[in-house]
Amino acid sequence: MVLSILFAGLGQLYNRRFLKGSIFIIIETAFLIVFLESINYGLWGLRTLGTIQGTDHSIRLLVLGVLSLIVTIIVITLYVFNVIDARKQAKKIQNGWKPMNLRDSLSAFYDYAFPYIMTFPGLLLMIFVVIFPLLFSVLLAFTNYDLYNSPPRNLVDWVGFDNFTNLITVPIWQDTFLSVFSWTIVWTVVATTLQIALGIFLAVLVNDERVKFKKLIRTILILPWAVPAFVTILVFSAMFNDDFGAINRDIIVPMFGGDGIAWLSDPMYSRIAIVLIQTWLGFPFIFALITGVLQSISKDWYEAADIDGASRFQKFRNITFPHVMFATAPLMIMQYASNFNNFNVIYLFNEGGPPVRGQNAGGTDILISWVYKLTFDTNNYSMAAVISIIMGLIVSGFAFYQFRRTRSFKEEGEI
Repeated sequence: MVLSILFAGLGQLYNRRFLKGSIFIIIETAFLIVFLESINYGLWGLRTLGTIQGTDHSIRLLVLGVLSLIVTIIVITLYVFNVIDARKQAKKIQNGWKPMNLRDSLSAFYDYAFPYIMTFPGLLLMIFVVIFPLLFSVLLAFTNYDLYNSPPRNLVDWVGFDNFTNLITVPIWQDTFLSVFSWTIVWTVVATTLQIALGIFLAVLVNDERVKFKKLIRTILILPWAVPAFVTILVFSAMFNDDFGAINRDIIVPMFGGDGIAWLSDPMYSRIAIVLIQTWLGFPFIFALITGVLQSISKDWYEAADIDGASRFQKFRNITFPHVMFATAPLMIMQYASNFNNFNVIYLFNEGGPPVRGQNAGGTDILISWVYKLTFDTNNYSMAAVISIIMGLIVSGFAFYQFRRTRSFKEEGEI
């Protein structure tokens, strides 16, 4: 163990584990020769974000710093594992265990490490595709990176929790955040609940034994799902247009007179239209999902309920609905989480509009579309990162809580 502390792999060589010791030695040597200087520079950049205005690029330094931090954590983890492994091997040798020869070691290593070897590329990809952007976004929230503090002309500075404080104390940020956040919650709950309720209702209705031409009806109800969502949203955007839309021109005005409804220029009507569009887009998936679940419910349950004199509502409440929710609860939760961040329908319909006085977000903007505007329209990257963190905490907390409460991920004996 002492040898492994001095230099990774020496303890394994002393314990006659030559293959494992050689691997650890190569890793530490490569780290010291190739990466040490780069990591040192990256960690310096992460700490300072540059010191020479016009020369140091703060965002590049932040990227290099995050990468250096990740590599350092990986190397430290391997170093600690090397020390623990050397200690365990030494205890085994003291208890009479004899090291295997190289051939047996390779065979044992392959048998033991095969799952880890197969999952390592995926783990490595996850680190640099998921964890790295996540860390970068989180750190960006603690800087003043915006249009007026953009490198290389200006340096970006660490500002601590100032962005979080401004979000709840500066009037324009406070009003906009409260408005957008409340609408995001309403949008998520109402739109998702409507699409789930409509999907369940139609699936139960079509599954009734008295309904004929089931295959044809199911095919028709699946069609909205077959059409690409962005095409459907753009078509609805034209149909809801205040001036030439078919809904105003061919339905509202002939029936009720007047100039029609301001679907795109009034926030309330825009929100109603978006909820209706999302219900249309989302119910086919729920319908198909519930239809499959209904086929797995034994008819004996319903026959026993008929003998007991149960009504249709009682059979639905005590047989159909519990079975459906038991099988689909995680997917239902994912529907809520997906709609919470449903950027497409909000942006493609009217780009989050109409504008609202005293706010820097539109009347139908949800948090994700507001983040998009802050990033690409006003270049307020630090505040966009703050809101992204809040969104991530809300969605992950909600999903974690609901998954723990549902029984779908429990083993049969634990229910």
